[in-house]
Amino acid sequence: MSSSNGKIDYAREVFGIHTIAGAAIFAVLYAFLLPYYIFRAFRNPTYVLIILSLFCAIRVTAFVMRATLAGSVGAGSDLSLCIGESIVYSVGFFGLLYSTYTLVLDREILSGRVPSNPISRITSNRHLIRIALVAAVALGITGATEYSSSNLSSQNTGNTLRKASAIIFLVVTALLAVHTLFLVRFGGAEIRHGSQRASVGSSHGIHVLFVIIVLLLIREIYLTITVGKTLKEAEWYPLAALTELLAVFLFSVPGLVPNKRDVMATQQQQLEKDPEATELA
Repeated sequence: MSSSNGKIDYAREVFGIHTIAGAAIFAVLYAFLLPYYIFRAFRNPTYVLIILSLFCAIRVTAFVMRATLAGSVGAGSDLSLCIGESIVYSVGFFGLLYSTYTLVLDREILSGRVPSNPISRITSNRHLIRIALVAAVALGITGATEYSSSNLSSQNTGNTLRKASAIIFLVVTALLAVHTLFLVRFGGAEIRHGSQRASVGSSHGIHVLFVIIVLLLIREIYLTITVGKTLKEAEWYPLAALTELLAVFLFSVPGLVPNKRDVMATQQQQLEKDPEATELA
């Protein structure tokens, strides 16, 4: 659909952004979660809680931008603003996925379990996973920029880069799901550190984390399949936006995020026993 003055409404025609209500509701929900995670991060300044706070702030920004694009033809016809919203939304997922990944490894450290299978050894390499995720973000940003070009060749290149970015995110998420499944199946579901109080999160946290990862996997499968297509909000909200929100809610399970001092102390003990067993992040 084009506006009355002949401008193309990119938000609707290219990015599938139509409704204000959905974006506004998600912006409000993340706005409520933001102070909660800031408070938790202040009390227990772990990487996971700090990044979750940042993720909520990014999501508030992204959904406010989305509501603006849906509610204003003038904003919707601004291709740069549409691309900006897409980039802000995509970059935020890096933090959520890496927070989940970090928490899985932290809990594995506290359980005293050492990675013993090839997949777990690969996914336990934090530097490798960081490089892969940074590459995915870089490809996604470059792809979005190229995709906005009026040149057909640049658009095709942009679409290819965006697909590569989505595939990397999907592969990392799938590997993390397999890693977590090994922990669920063969042990590592329970934190055994003495200072950790008994709670749902401390005793069944790895199961909660597996649910979180499955939600993120659903998101990535959907977004990978739909790369290069105009998204349908009836699918996008439940399969992409809602899965993320539910994952963020699950991080609030009591005892799920361990104390930073406990993780560092246990990690140091393992390094003293075997310098190659655990990699310091």
